[in-house]
Amino acid sequence: MSRTVWTWGRFVGSAVILTVLIWRLGASPFLEGVRMVDAGALAAAAGLGALTTLCCAWRWKIVAGGLGVDLPLPAAVAAYYRALFLNLTLPGGVVGDIHRGVSHGRDVSDVGRALRAVAWERFAGQVVQFVLALVVLLALPSPVHSFMPLVAIAVVAAVPCVVLVARARRGGGRFARAWQALAVDIRDGLLARRAWLSIALASALFVCGHAVIFLIAARTAGVAAPPSRMLPLALLVMLVMVLPSVGGWGPREGALAWAFGAAGLGAQQGVATAVVYGVMVLVASLPGAAVLVVTWFRRTLPSRRSEPPLSKGTARA
Repeated sequence: MSRTVWTWGRFVGSAVILTVLIWRLGASPFLEGVRMVDAGALAAAAGLGALTTLCCAWRWKIVAGGLGVDLPLPAAVAAYYRALFLNLTLPGGVVGDIHRGVSHGRDVSDVGRALRAVAWERFAGQVVQFVLALVVLLALPSPVHSFMPLVAIAVVAAVPCVVLVARARRGGGRFARAWQALAVDIRDGLLARRAWLSIALASALFVCGHAVIFLIAARTAGVAAPPSRMLPLALLVMLVMVLPSVGGWGPREGALAWAFGAAGLGAQQGVATAVVYGVMVLVASLPGAAVLVVTWFRRTLPSRRSEPPLSKGTARA
């Protein structure tokens, strides 16, 4: 029941945001955004998408190895492309991640550990993205610049609180065992020697790659503002895209309409930029569709070959 409510909540929330934007701004920013997408922007998205996907697959391989499950890099890249495509095209936004975790778990005969590797890999990426966004939003002017010192203070204060709670949970009991299991996963999968630096580097490259995609999308949509003014908006919208949605649509457009309006760039330009960015990200994930097709053929062809041929008598009948 709760899963159904969560899924429908994503649909309804995204639909409400898009409906309000169309009611206030009209459909022209959406149509203009689609019309402005050109071959150069799509080629850049595909190239940068390959780089960011490789970085994510590398991060996943490191985390999985730390948790004791083998994951070859080529297989990780293919599975990550497939997951990105499924996340962007299916409701929920996490179907692809669950699928790659389960598939990898079946390959290594340990679904639980493989799913944990996926969860920690995504968690590590979100943490690095949040830290980079916090630094940029503190350093450069943006519509939320005045609030960022308070956010930074809250984050700094929250870290020792989490450590104290974790230490207080030591001992017996179900919660203590759960905390201990989490600590072991973090120690082995994220903070192992040399692993944490590679995970941070891969995550930082992912953030930089998508920030560049956003800057290209803004330029394609006709925004002439300098990169120093656009970079905070790029990281801000990447944070907003973590919210429940359908393929990122809805919250992304709403956030950029507000941010561009507050920055004096125009809400219409914000929506057009969001649409261009959404199309570019979708195109960058299209190799995942090819992975799905190839995987389907590999699974169906052996089953067809294993079917016994019809005898002559049966064929005549």
